[in-house]
Amino acid sequence: MASNSDFTHKARLDRRSFLAASALGAASLVLPGMVGAARASKDKPVIGVVVKIGGIPWFNAMEAGIKKKSAELGVEAFMVGPTSADPALQVRAIEDLIAKGVDVIGVVPNDAEVLEPVLERARKAGIKVVTHESPKQKQADWDFELASVKGFGDAYGKQLVEALGGKGEYAVFVGSLTVPLHNAWADAAIAYIKQNAPEMKLVGDRYGVAEDVDASRSTALDLIRAHPGLKGFLAFGSQGPIGAARAVAEKGKKGQIKVLGPFSPGQGRKLVKDGTLTGGFMWNPMLAGEVFVTLGTMVAKGQEIKDGTTIEGLGVVHPDGHNLIVDQLVSLNKDTIDELAKMGL
Repeated sequence: MASNSDFTHKARLDRRSFLAASALGAASLVLPGMVGAARASKDKPVIGVVVKIGGIPWFNAMEAGIKKKSAELGVEAFMVGPTSADPALQVRAIEDLIAKGVDVIGVVPNDAEVLEPVLERARKAGIKVVTHESPKQKQADWDFELASVKGFGDAYGKQLVEALGGKGEYAVFVGSLTVPLHNAWADAAIAYIKQNAPEMKLVGDRYGVAEDVDASRSTALDLIRAHPGLKGFLAFGSQGPIGAARAVAEKGKKGQIKVLGPFSPGQGRKLVKDGTLTGGFMWNPMLAGEVFVTLGTMVAKGQEIKDGTTIEGLGVVHPDGHNLIVDQLVSLNKDTIDELAKMGL
């Protein structure tokens, strides 16, 4: 990711936009100079994608996908990466994009409900809204998912049951208690485990730490100390598995406590190789970045999306309301991790 100074050098902000960007403080807006010329041509829409947090491997890969596809399609697309997973920073970032007059705003929400008012303002301003990891998001034109809730949750529930032999205590991490998709996955995984392994016991309910590696690590350490019988961590959020695995290593519990969850292969490769991080499933965040641009370009140009429409990256879609959901799971394990990491993920 380019430094803030690089983007400051490139951007030409009018007074209103400068004040909005300044108010973001730590939000690390990525605003190319072309954004000031938003809506200059329907053939070259401007798309701004606001992610949960910048500077982590998952969203670095997403940004690479955004850049790749925007170059292929000849459109202006960029990513905005706040420095913390704070819904207020996402709101401010979206407000700035509204002020700039972009054609499409993409969002990976930290808190679906908090974003509803600002997304409503965007749509009233004639801006299309595309979300990801937030099915049934209100005030969105479209939401796309590369994994169904049940498919993703069941896959993890089954894997944890097999890893623990159907017995023992386990804990569940999510990115935040307000991230709809993470909690939906957790619900599905827990339901699968209850039905198929009734001797497994959930410790507490769930912990909203999985977008912060340090918070995940410290929470995992606390849980290991408090629950000597703990046998597994199931973490939804790319930093959760990493933090939990580091805690397991620190306590000398490698192999005794299993750690599962989606994570960036490059970040987790060593932990997978040494057996501390058991593995999991993911979708390709680079592909998600490409879909943001492809789908954003289609809605900006007024192209119809209906049952049977083919969208590059999603395939043939069957809309459920405004949700576009496909299952494209990639297995994370010792056999696949190197190749995935080489892809820059």
